[in-house]
Amino acid sequence: MTLPLESLEEPTAGSSPLKAARLSRRLSAEDVAGRSGLTPEEVSWLEDGRVYRFATGDDALTAAVLYSATLGIDLAEAREVAGLPPAEPEPPEGRLRRLVVFAALAAAVAALAVAVLVTGRHGHGRAPEAAPVAALPPSWKVRVEVLNGAGDINWTRQVASRIGSLGYRLGRVGRADRFDYRRTAVYYEPGGQALAIRLARRLGTVTVPLPGGSNPRRLVVVVGPHRGPG
Repeated sequence: MTLPLESLEEPTAGSSPLKAARLSRRLSAEDVAGRSGLTPEEVSWLEDGRVYRFATGDDALTAAVLYSATLGIDLAEAREVAGLPPAEPEPPEGRLRRLVVFAALAAAVAALAVAVLVTGRHGHGRAPEAAPVAALPPSWKVRVEVLNGAGDINWTRQVASRIGSLGYRLGRVGRADRFDYRRTAVYYEPGGQALAIRLARRLGTVTVPLPGGSNPRRLVVVVGPHRGPG
């Protein structure tokens, strides 16, 4: 939901270019998070330049792409945000040449698609259909146990509260088998890897397979040491 006029935050002298671009579109950080699949924390990390908070460089790059795509930042605005000079205008003959190439490529792809369909119908029966991509079940259909793996039950409860705020069904919140876990991780049973990855991205951590089990909708989060705010 976009912010009403009276509550819209105004860019300040210290605002980052990304934040200024967001506010110019009258969007809150929560708006961008909801539309891009990022968390509000990840949005603030990008806007504040704290890319080191992401688990990997690939995660930071993916988040930046999702952020810019959500805002609809084009090449000209991206250069402005990055502090680069505007790109030189492409001459008309260059644009025409590029359009011709694109049209030729589109025609080649269309011809290839027709050839594949004809071969499938007359040579080898029906053309194979693409396998449907299964959508992940909603978070409220996934049960998550949260275990204290570093001896800090207060931090464990904070992590559990965050998981609950994401809509997951919380199971047991208690101690793990030991207190020497080096970092937080999301453990999953066979078939639950995609669900574990979705939660791990929200928590900014990693996934680990469990050796057995039969419930792919059961995740176990073992909470490691608290590594600072956020």
